[in-house]
Amino acid sequence: MNTRQEFEERQKWTADQIRQAGYPLTDEEATRIEVADFGLGEIDHFGIQLITYVNTERVCSKDIVMKPWQICPEHLHPNEGAELGKEETFRCRKGLVYLYVQGSPTQSPSHRLRPEDEGRVSVFHEIVLSPGDQYTIMPNNLHWFQAGNEGCIVTEFSTRSTDGSDIFTDKAIVRAPKIPTS
Repeated sequence: MNTRQEFEERQKWTADQIRQAGYPLTDEEATRIEVADFGLGEIDHFGIQLITYVNTERVCSKDIVMKPWQICPEHLHPNEGAELGKEETFRCRKGLVYLYVQGSPTQSPSHRLRPEDEGRVSVFHEIVLSPGDQYTIMPNNLHWFQAGNEGCIVTEFSTRSTDGSDIFTDKAIVRAPKIPTS
């Protein structure tokens, strides 16, 4: 994100997508929408927009909104000492989601990676989620996902989210978004 105006426009777009899908979103929640470009500066390729509704010591719930073909980069949720990493279930609400997890690589996967993305992802077992489909990812499992050609809305139900401890395959990634000040 280059400017505060671009950040706010992306927040507004995300709130509009959630509301147009028929999900209630308060004005206060709309101000908490996170816009993450992962420090790569190419949010329409590697980026997500999300709102966290609850994140306690035991549970977390988020809506992730993505533009067409936008990618959430490959990462895993590690164990921290004796505490298991995050277990998460993705439930597709709108659009298609191409989820890539560890396992046998899918023949002719649907992803749209660019040549310069080589090395940024390493798992290619494809799970296609349509509205109403869901899939659970256990701790310490590499995964990444990409929206289909209409974009998507995914609800994430998980154990406590500690995004700062996520381990990304691409070491250039910075998880915490840089919010422009002007």
